[in-house]
Amino acid sequence: MANGTNNRRAGRIYVKVDGQQYDAKGDFTYNLGADKRDAIVGADGIHGYKETPQIPFIEGAFTDAPDLDLQKLAEGDNLTVTLELVNGKTIVLSNAWFAGEGGVTTGEGEISVRFESRKPAQEQK
Repeated sequence: MANGTNNRRAGRIYVKVDGQQYDAKGDFTYNLGADKRDAIVGADGIHGYKETPQIPFIEGAFTDAPDLDLQKLAEGDNLTVTLELVNGKTIVLSNAWFAGEGGVTTGEGEISVRFESRKPAQEQK
């Protein structure tokens, strides 16, 4: 294409925790942590909205590996988690902690992971 626009929007991802790349599996979800707005409705109409905080997070699954230390991962605190997307964006969650349950399925060695933070996640392009 003449303008250099990339048509690829989704697919391959890379996940790193404190610089160590893990085997990401399936879909990951994230929330930057922006305030959620909910309408305030009165008997006479819409009065406005209220804002409530949301938890910034990155969530998905890793495939277990011989060198993956699940106990260390599950005890993780003050972590930097990056989610690199094929569309050129990188989501960075800093000062994060492991908020998953630490369960593993043996059929495919799948570990559900969730990382949360008090600080909003940063979207870099």
